[in-house]
Amino acid sequence: MNRPAALRPNAVGLTKSDYGGRPSTLCKGCGHNAVANQIVQVAFELGLRPHEIVKLSGIGCSSKSPAYFLGSSHGFNALHGRMPSIATGALTANHHMRGLGVSGDGDSGSIGLGQFKHLMRRNLRMVYLVENNGVYGLTKGQFSPTAEDGLALKYAGTNPFPPVDLCTEALVGGCGFVARAFAGDAKQLRELLKAALSHRGTAVIDIVSPCVAFNNDDGSQKSYGYGRANEVPLEDIGWIPAQEDIVLDDHEPGETRIVELHDGSRLALSKVEHSYDPSSRTRAFERLQQAEARGEVLTGLIYFDSSRPSLSEVQALGDTPLALLPPDKLRPSREALERVLQRY
Repeated sequence: MNRPAALRPNAVGLTKSDYGGRPSTLCKGCGHNAVANQIVQVAFELGLRPHEIVKLSGIGCSSKSPAYFLGSSHGFNALHGRMPSIATGALTANHHMRGLGVSGDGDSGSIGLGQFKHLMRRNLRMVYLVENNGVYGLTKGQFSPTAEDGLALKYAGTNPFPPVDLCTEALVGGCGFVARAFAGDAKQLRELLKAALSHRGTAVIDIVSPCVAFNNDDGSQKSYGYGRANEVPLEDIGWIPAQEDIVLDDHEPGETRIVELHDGSRLALSKVEHSYDPSSRTRAFERLQQAEARGEVLTGLIYFDSSRPSLSEVQALGDTPLALLPPDKLRPSREALERVLQRY
């Protein structure tokens, strides 16, 4: 008997409904709901174990959305802009946990910008999602730091300031995985989420997530209409779990080869002579600046560098998480404390 798709278990024996959360209280059509739906889908497809994930957020509409997915995971809703500090503490105490942070353009681009940049420096192993709508939706539509110069909103007037580009800020901070997505492009967002979850350090995805209540006019770069009309994908991204390498010999530019994949399917692979290179940090900066000048919504994997060790690797935390060590391993003995005091 064939079960409905929603009831079919994945590799760890869980159904898609096991990855859900509470019903959303956000506006109908809010881009944040689309992001939550894709997180549920990706977690199910990858066979993640919810109890091995910690969800973290700050303040704002975006920071409400972790309640709408992975309801049986650990979670902490932090102060405004302070989510990176909480994430650092939680994932240092147990570096085997997967960190999934959800922030907003105000939470990360304004009060939390300093914490955001230092998280990039430390390279904490976590996925950092910015649900970016260009407004403070929870407080009724004021401009956020990512609102474009000249944007006119009904209640806020006209924005006179240039926007903060959080992908650029992540690059400057040394982040090794920088991407941008559009909430209206479900396929691309899923593949970027899968790739981000496999990264050894901090993976930032800036997601253009329209606010249907305050910033969804087609003239706004954070609207559904503008995103659909001006989205420029850098690549047709796909993510495949690690398997034994498939090697092609003598594959020339312009040539098409048929490649058999690990699951038995076949892929017609064409090699092009020129394409975007996400391993070039200089090219990433240049392309982001070009996109801003052209009014493009640039999406896809903007920069990737897996060479930097994560914070837990730098700290040589070992195999057993700090949270699981016995007291005698965590606390110095009385004799050790006495030896320290004798130095003074």
